[in-house]
Amino acid sequence: MRAPPIRAIIGALSGAHDLMADSPILVLVDGSSYLFRAFHAMPSLTNSEGAPTGAILGVANMLRRLRADCPSEYFAVVFDAPGKTFRDEWYPGYKANRPPMPDELRAQIEPLHQLVRALGFPLVSAAGVEADDVIGTLAERAAREHGWRVVISTNDKDMAQLVDGRITLVNTMDGAVLNEAGVEARFGVPPNRIVDYLALVGDAVDNVPGVPKVGPKTAVKWLSAYGSLDGVKERAAEVRGKVGENLRAFMALNGAAESPLDLSRRLVTIRRDVKIAEEPAALRPGPVDREALEALCRRLEFRSMLRELLEAGGDGSEAASDPAARLPPAGAAGEAAYETVLTEEAFQRWMDRIAAADAFAFDTETTSLDYMDARVVGVALAAAPGEAAYVPFAHRYPGAPDQLREERVLGALRPLLEDPARPKIGHNLKYDMSVLANHGIAMAGVAHDTMLQSYVLDSTATRHDMDSLALKYLQHKTRKYEEVAGKGAKQLTFDRVDLDEAGPYAAEDAEVTLRLHAFFAPRLADEPGLQRVYAEIEMPLVPVLSAMERRGVRVDVERLRVLSAELAERMAALEREAHEAAGGPFNLQSPKQIQAILFDGDRLGLPVRAKTPTGQPSTADAVLQDLAEEFALPRLILDHRALSKLRSTYTVALAESVNRTTGRVHTSYHQAVASTGRLSSSAPNLQNIPVRTAEGRRIRQAFVPAPGFRLLAADYSQIELRIMAHLSGDENLTAAFAAGRDVHRATAAEVAGAPEADVDGEMRRRAKAVNFGLIYGMSAFGLARQLGIERKEAQDYIDRYFERYPGVRAYMDDTRERARDQGYVETVFGRRLYLPEIRSRNAGRRQYAERTAINAPMQGTAADVIKRAMVSLHEWTAGRESEVRMIMQVHDELVFEVAEHAAERTAAGIVERMARAADELSDRLGVGRLRAPLEVETGSGMNWDEAH
Repeated sequence: MRAPPIRAIIGALSGAHDLMADSPILVLVDGSSYLFRAFHAMPSLTNSEGAPTGAILGVANMLRRLRADCPSEYFAVVFDAPGKTFRDEWYPGYKANRPPMPDELRAQIEPLHQLVRALGFPLVSAAGVEADDVIGTLAERAAREHGWRVVISTNDKDMAQLVDGRITLVNTMDGAVLNEAGVEARFGVPPNRIVDYLALVGDAVDNVPGVPKVGPKTAVKWLSAYGSLDGVKERAAEVRGKVGENLRAFMALNGAAESPLDLSRRLVTIRRDVKIAEEPAALRPGPVDREALEALCRRLEFRSMLRELLEAGGDGSEAASDPAARLPPAGAAGEAAYETVLTEEAFQRWMDRIAAADAFAFDTETTSLDYMDARVVGVALAAAPGEAAYVPFAHRYPGAPDQLREERVLGALRPLLEDPARPKIGHNLKYDMSVLANHGIAMAGVAHDTMLQSYVLDSTATRHDMDSLALKYLQHKTRKYEEVAGKGAKQLTFDRVDLDEAGPYAAEDAEVTLRLHAFFAPRLADEPGLQRVYAEIEMPLVPVLSAMERRGVRVDVERLRVLSAELAERMAALEREAHEAAGGPFNLQSPKQIQAILFDGDRLGLPVRAKTPTGQPSTADAVLQDLAEEFALPRLILDHRALSKLRSTYTVALAESVNRTTGRVHTSYHQAVASTGRLSSSAPNLQNIPVRTAEGRRIRQAFVPAPGFRLLAADYSQIELRIMAHLSGDENLTAAFAAGRDVHRATAAEVAGAPEADVDGEMRRRAKAVNFGLIYGMSAFGLARQLGIERKEAQDYIDRYFERYPGVRAYMDDTRERARDQGYVETVFGRRLYLPEIRSRNAGRRQYAERTAINAPMQGTAADVIKRAMVSLHEWTAGRESEVRMIMQVHDELVFEVAEHAAERTAAGIVERMARAADELSDRLGVGRLRAPLEVETGSGMNWDEAH
């Protein structure tokens, strides 16, 4: 269910205990829990000096949100003190399983403490005592000695033992409220049995031993049957089987002063009587220390927080003593009100609100995720945080209430949706644009997309879906689709979901999107380079991709079927050869059987090149490639794998993907996946079809134009090398491109110290391997392997290369150093790639991050250029679909359908616009133009292979 704000929780507490309704409330924040949560959830942010700041910012935002939701008179943040505690003395193995605290986290503790104090929050810690025990003691004093109510904000399950009629736990991440009933519902035992429960099951995180083989279900069963841990001990002889033996062994003293079971109970018991000087009555938030907070914000480079601070009291006066009043919560919206609109009066009221708003959040609910076939069944609207509406018009299920007609709802919204002057905010708006097109609505004015805002701010984050972003940045747990529609085969389409469930779920999407935009917008504004990438590259691309996806690609299904049958025959032949080489039949799809045949001593007994994480011999492609140089069977397995992948991924899947209505394949392009800014595609993936193999080329031959058209492929020539020339500023490399020379031949001549006329094919091949290999961090070992030469010879070649291109070596060295200093690298146009492993102690991870640091600016800049080219070409071809249609993007290549009668002039126009895309983008963003000119190569034909 939805995460309720703390204010609502406190109201519920008051209503449940009338005698306590007027008693003070003490809010205790488990600061250590907040810190670890923020460290693992927030991006690896650093300031310009390289100091990590992400966890500090995350905790600050969570505290401000909590304080805004809970303006209690008494409020404190509790942290663990450094050093060992009394539990370490009781049990040397306590928390021994935990890895050492990362340096990036340790460095943020003291600045965080300073920030908490500067915000005016009381901060409490005690030497030799864990934060849990400090919280337990303060809660006990407040509840027992003063009769107060206590709210503890934590995600630590151990604290459930503190809960009673006056003390409640709240986890602001998932909205869980644990009162007495809540504890029993979650753990199966009441709060006064949590210690017994934990003693039985143990705690792997803190290395507290539990009874072997006893899990939560067994512990609950025993405590329910015997009443308490002491009751379990008294009746231990009645417990049968191995688990009974384990229990009795765990109760034995074995010469010690206490049994392991009693020690576990002592370790998990939170102390409520530790010596601390602070009294509950003294835990009142004070005024913000403006001078200290401003200094911290400048040092940590928290620009949004600093701006809020300055705006809150620009005249130097104290606006309020409450820290929450001085610094508005980041993204908080209080308790949201969601309305399901079923009447004309309510709909008109919302239309008036949307029409009067400067911008509004918009979301569609549909019958399918397939944008070509989906139909809209309702729309969600939000114009201000805290309020949203869902307007259904096509929910059809037994007992469904009367709804407004589709024509009325979409007809009223059409002028707003199609008005480019009316800004719309959404999450993954490309999908909404596409499904609205199924209803004849050409959505315009797509102003902001929170998925893309998140992606531009931190492309290395693994998830940019709305649910993940709401939890990460707003500490708001959204309701998942599966919660309202079910899972698996029984999952309902949204038009079959009861409106009591569907309405709040859909309205939440729009309201949370609006809050996410309010969170991201100022952060992008604080980073002008990222703001320009978002506004000039990513957002203009949204309608381009939507149009290109809907246009689709024509494929020759019969040709795919013929190829699929041929591949199946070749796979069968390879399977027979593999069985013969192995001395008997086996499943070529089974890594376990392959492992046994290749590496068991009584079979082939091949050398083990690498092992899996579980210690078994690896059968990964890289291992088999290595073995295939000496042995036949690994090569046969690899060939079979390659054909199997081509058949399943392309020849079969492509034919099945053809849309029944359009007769074309419609992929989905993803902007917010690849960390470098490259587009990816799925359902089907058109970006990984091999181009150098005969089978891959035959698959490309199945991509064909409409009658009267040809396919035209336009590809940037050596764009990443040209960007390397720009970034490195190397005179020789830049001069080669400026003169229009064959850069691989020029490199071979430079390295050999010979005229270009003397460069033969082998010399050029080596130069090409180095030119491209160095971009991806190729070592001398890798080059030697690729060229089939000795490692020393490969190293000599690389050394000579760097002698002739010293700017390239300097760029690589400078980039590594800069990445270590600031924690990220940037493209020419300001796109940023964070590198959290660049300072890793693990050499492999660190070296991978260094290679990424060198390559990402080139690959990312190339991605920026082709995205801008797509926008330019989309504008140029608008209204000219009878002559030219952009239908595919594959890395550095764009594919078009062009009318045969206009092919030549169309190709010239495409080349012109692609070649000048980088300069156009440089001028728009105010950055220097590329030193090396871009070149575009084109080809055309009656299928993609001919055009390429």
